Amino acid sequence: MPVIADIEDLRLLAKRRVPRMFYDYADSGSWTEGTYRANSSDFQAIKLRQRVAVNIETRTLKTKMIGQDVAMPVALAPTGMTGMQHADGEILAARAAGKFGVPFCLSTMSICSIEDIAENTSNPFWFQLYVMRDREFGGRLIDRAKKAGCSALVLTLDLQVLGQRHKDLKNGLSAPPKPTIANIINLLTKPRWCLGMAGTKRRQFGNIVGHVDGVADMKSLSAWTADQFDPRLSWDDIAWIKDRWGGKLILKGIQDAEDAHMAVKSGADALIVSNHGGRQLDGAPSSITALPGIVSAVGSDIEVWMDGGIRSGQDVLKAVALGAKGTMIGRAFLYGLGAMGEAGVTKALEIIHKELDLTMAFCGKTDINQVDSSIILKS
Repeated sequence: MPVIADIEDLRLLAKRRVPRMFYDYADSGSWTEGTYRANSSDFQAIKLRQRVAVNIETRTLKTKMIGQDVAMPVALAPTGMTGMQHADGEILAARAAGKFGVPFCLSTMSICSIEDIAENTSNPFWFQLYVMRDREFGGRLIDRAKKAGCSALVLTLDLQVLGQRHKDLKNGLSAPPKPTIANIINLLTKPRWCLGMAGTKRRQFGNIVGHVDGVADMKSLSAWTADQFDPRLSWDDIAWIKDRWGGKLILKGIQDAEDAHMAVKSGADALIVSNHGGRQLDGAPSSITALPGIVSAVGSDIEVWMDGGIRSGQDVLKAVALGAKGTMIGRAFLYGLGAMGEAGVTKALEIIHKELDLTMAFCGKTDINQVDSSIILKS
């Protein structure tokens, strides 16, 4: 086993172990992938003020996200087909997050179902909802999340239509993979992954198959999902979702100050500055460059979080310094999952926690709740 020093090491190991179509699904963006790359590279342009001769012996990263105690201001983002990075991936990621003390959010488009997570983990988790044309199905998803004890609902607003993701098109992405010659050849090079998949029954979209009339296999599922993401989604829809849910509501996909004001008016508890990991509108600003404007517009009226491009604890610290009350990581934990299963997710969290702690210390701070823009070097 190679020494794992940072998230990049996990990425390289995951690339070796995960079938190409699923690795590419996680590690890609839409069109030219310009926004996908900017999400990470724009963090590098932010420079930190190093401070010295400050008593930093005792430090804490503990804080709260929507009133929930967290070990650090990080949650695992909802990511589709997580269970194709590693067998039972969503269950393993939820367990790792729970043990570490950070929230896990399950995607509507997960392989493991809401019920799978509730039955196989002991910590409350969050559920992410896509608004479908079949609103009754959406209502049933909300009801299932409530029954499973989910402590927050994350409503994704930026996937009314699907971004054009060239790698997915070229790979013929499907879950499980189609038995083409190219896929079979690639799978033969991933024995660890194949062995894991052979040992689980969870290989399809668990929140959908068996829960929609007429959807019983991959062929019928593909036909259903192709027409289900609802382009008619509007701010008016949030009212019935909020009413049916009745708990903490988080709105994901905000990039514009006007939309942020609408999020406040909706009564949501938090919003997430996000461009869907660069997988939707290529050419949109990176999340970290969009964050300060959103915080300036509404930061005192609603909790503002961000996701997109976080690959280190330094990135988390920079987001907090620019006003984020929390962050979400997607690819960073997926690399760990694909590389080493539950242990890899734990390793990703340990890496980010250590980097966050050390960087905060170098900046002369001892409490993550006291970090602000004063640690950013002004140009």
